[in-house]
Amino acid sequence: MVTGAVLLLALLVGGSQLPVPYAELGPGPTLDTLGVDQSGQQIIQVTGREADSTDGHLNLTTVSVRDRLDLLGALRGWLDPARAVVPREEIFPPGQTQQETDEKNTRDFVTSQNSAELAALAYLGLTEVVISAVEGDSPSNGKLAEKDVITAVQGKKVGDITQLGDVLRAIEPGTTVTVGYERGGRAGTARVTTSEGTDETGRTRAVLGVGVTLESTAPFKVKIALDDRIGGPSAGLMFALGILEKLGPEDLTGGRFVAGTGQIDVSGTVGPIGGIPLKLIAAKDKGASVFLVPAGNCAEAVRNPPSGLQLVRVESLTGAVTALKDLEAGRPVPACPAG
Repeated sequence: MVTGAVLLLALLVGGSQLPVPYAELGPGPTLDTLGVDQSGQQIIQVTGREADSTDGHLNLTTVSVRDRLDLLGALRGWLDPARAVVPREEIFPPGQTQQETDEKNTRDFVTSQNSAELAALAYLGLTEVVISAVEGDSPSNGKLAEKDVITAVQGKKVGDITQLGDVLRAIEPGTTVTVGYERGGRAGTARVTTSEGTDETGRTRAVLGVGVTLESTAPFKVKIALDDRIGGPSAGLMFALGILEKLGPEDLTGGRFVAGTGQIDVSGTVGPIGGIPLKLIAAKDKGASVFLVPAGNCAEAVRNPPSGLQLVRVESLTGAVTALKDLEAGRPVPACPAG
């Protein structure tokens, strides 16, 4: 017994000092995008118009990371169902310093804020498509120019990236189209023979041969103010919904505690993220009853979901808004498939 006790003590001492190449993930902070941060300031701030009063929650969710584990710490994490122990290189890529990883996460977070704002404003019809580049061999060269605002194609209104893509997908490459534009505040039209290109899914479609960006036309300013504890792109969907809840014509939460995750682009497409099981735990522990899950994360989310947390599948900002309206009206909503 004495020998066994000595060996056990030696194992404990050694295990507490032996580093292992793993990191521990756990449920992180979950913050209400409609509320305030720890400093007391509104997370979504609107200037130039009064924001709507809100009731309910639209919480972003995060994952906590604990680095530099010892052997005993890794063992504790493996045994805890609310934790995940992963190879360190999954969190901190080889050859990349901690500072470089933090800087990338910060850049991704800022990008998610900008994309969320533009996606929400596009949903409200408060954006315009601006030409950012015209290549020398482009069919639009000499007809359209940088900083032109594309207002219509073939008589169909264009106010955001999605509308432009929808119009061009319906046109055969090689077709000559009429493009309405504004240049320096003056309206004009140009006849452009489209060439063949591909969309974000790889499908063939007609293109104008120009680079475009989305810009706000809103007579007010939106700012997302959050400290640097949060990083990465996964808060985009909840930021966009928070903006719509404060500026849109309808109540999206119906007083519910809704949480969710998902990166978003300016077209409103919602993409999958990492750490979904831990984010579900964080949301449920905080009090959420509904969780918005990116469609690409559904298979992982349904493996062991917390009891009492309704999982709603979303693929786009428009789909998320529709699902929340349907919840309020008691209609069926898209669910993550079981199994």
